[in-house]
Amino acid sequence: MLYHIHCLDKADHLQVRLDNRDAHLQHLSSVGSRLFAAGPLLDEDEQMMGSVLVIEFDSRDDAEAFCSRDPYAQAGLFQKVEITAWRKVLPGQ
Repeated sequence: MLYHIHCLDKADHLQVRLDNRDAHLQHLSSVGSRLFAAGPLLDEDEQMMGSVLVIEFDSRDDAEAFCSRDPYAQAGLFQKVEITAWRKVLPGQ
């Protein structure tokens, strides 16, 4: 099942994001081909302010465990993290 992971950063935490970005990207690479899409959310000034990930996991528990191990989460970057099951419909394969 694909899971949509929506993360919002705490205010004034851009430096925390920047300081942990390389470790976060390594963490994302650990899921290999199960990573469907990933990228930062941007504010009006195009500054990073969150993340959107779409990753295939066997269960919601696996998605939650992955999120808890994310270096961004461990550094206290996120104000809020939402995990939702997601189904790709369009465009077709």
